Amino acid sequence: MTPAQTRLIDSVRALLGPKAVTTDPTDIAPWLEDWRKRYHGASAAILSPDSTAGVATIVRLASEQGVPLVPQGGNTSMVGGATPPADGSALILSLRRMNRMRRIDADAGLAVAEAGVILADLHDAAEAQGMRFPLTLGARGSATVGGLVSTNAGGTQVLRFGTMRSLVAGLEIVLPDGQIQDGLSALKKDNRGYDLTQLLVGAEGTLGVVTAATLRLVPIAADRATGWIAVDSPQAALALLRSLEARSGDAIESFELVPGGILDLVLKHIPGTRAPLAGRHPWLVLIDYATGPGKAPARDLLEAALGTALSGGLARDAVVAASEAQASAFWRLRDSISEAERAEGPTIAHDISVAVEAMPDFMVDAAAAVEAAYPGVHATGFGHLGDGNVHFHVNAPAGLQHDPAAAERWRAEVGAPASRMVYDLVVAAGGSISAEHGIGQMKRDELERLSSPARLAALRAIKAGLDPQGLMNPGKLLALAEKPRAP
Repeated sequence: MTPAQTRLIDSVRALLGPKAVTTDPTDIAPWLEDWRKRYHGASAAILSPDSTAGVATIVRLASEQGVPLVPQGGNTSMVGGATPPADGSALILSLRRMNRMRRIDADAGLAVAEAGVILADLHDAAEAQGMRFPLTLGARGSATVGGLVSTNAGGTQVLRFGTMRSLVAGLEIVLPDGQIQDGLSALKKDNRGYDLTQLLVGAEGTLGVVTAATLRLVPIAADRATGWIAVDSPQAALALLRSLEARSGDAIESFELVPGGILDLVLKHIPGTRAPLAGRHPWLVLIDYATGPGKAPARDLLEAALGTALSGGLARDAVVAASEAQASAFWRLRDSISEAERAEGPTIAHDISVAVEAMPDFMVDAAAAVEAAYPGVHATGFGHLGDGNVHFHVNAPAGLQHDPAAAERWRAEVGAPASRMVYDLVVAAGGSISAEHGIGQMKRDELERLSSPARLAALRAIKAGLDPQGLMNPGKLLALAEKPRAP
């Protein structure tokens, strides 16, 4: 612990009370690595304010002392975005105590939630008022509002409702000097220059601290149906989506593509799972179909649409969930993919996007190219085909899951260059190396390597303008020259 950190910790304890400071190494330890256990940091303390004023006090004191801060919510980052540096130079700023739902206005379709509100709790609070927050993802039981905003999270309902950026109507922010910017008013028109709210969405805590958000809600769907469909290829899946869209308008909320081989892994490693369809199929689609008041039952409409798709050759087989429990079982198959892959062996994951119409060919061609370049690996993509975002994974040859040393050698010798190849293919296709997970520290060097000089210059200028000391979430998003720290 440096003298500057000691002064900051003592000041926070005196001003905000003992609950605002954690220095016990045992209590800190779970928050020093990412959930994938790929990045490991060190920190002398976790600072945990319970109010926006408390956050402002900590950030102002940190600025005065020159102590870096790593904002952290549920610590569910997929790219090491909430892990402190390994040198112990930063303290963790936890927003988990800021977990109040300030208000829900069902008539306006808005909710104001503090940064530490867990996504599942936001869902429950909105539903209690007859509304819903239309963003969900596998980590909904631990991901927090502040983290979702700061990473511009996506999830499985982007097809209809967009990413977090589309769902944020306003933000309350603590800037790097400790000033509070209250932008929670959900103004439909506000032409006062740069949009600070949207600037902080996706900034990964590098430009300030999100303390609360005004979020858009939608009415609870009057009826919902979930289908599981077998198709021949990603190209056939996209053709099916376009056919259903033409027939159903905006009723399709989710359209997830799952390779048959990945489903096999889920069935192998996840207890209690079973295949919804008989036989083995090369590709599967999971679809959520929702209808509003006054419409025919969603199940009837989806069954009719799938019947047409089957008779027209767009699908091999299909089933519509007969109950909420069965629908949840379908979704469990999709949500368990990452867990099943980890159980099978080392995986190099890539969260990428290209234009929707180009994605099917990209998935097939990129997988073939990577497998040809690195014999023994298995490459495949799955996920949100409808919005052009898939999780493209390069899986190690079988047998490495029980040999951690061999797994790490594979990551370094094959995984790293294979990732560079994947990202090169993505950029050549006009896509993005990060569709919904952010940059964090995992993709920082690739962002540097593959971005235009103009883009990098603009990003660095924004960072330098708002955080000239470089104290906010150091080492994430941008590669910047290290600044000397206060003693």
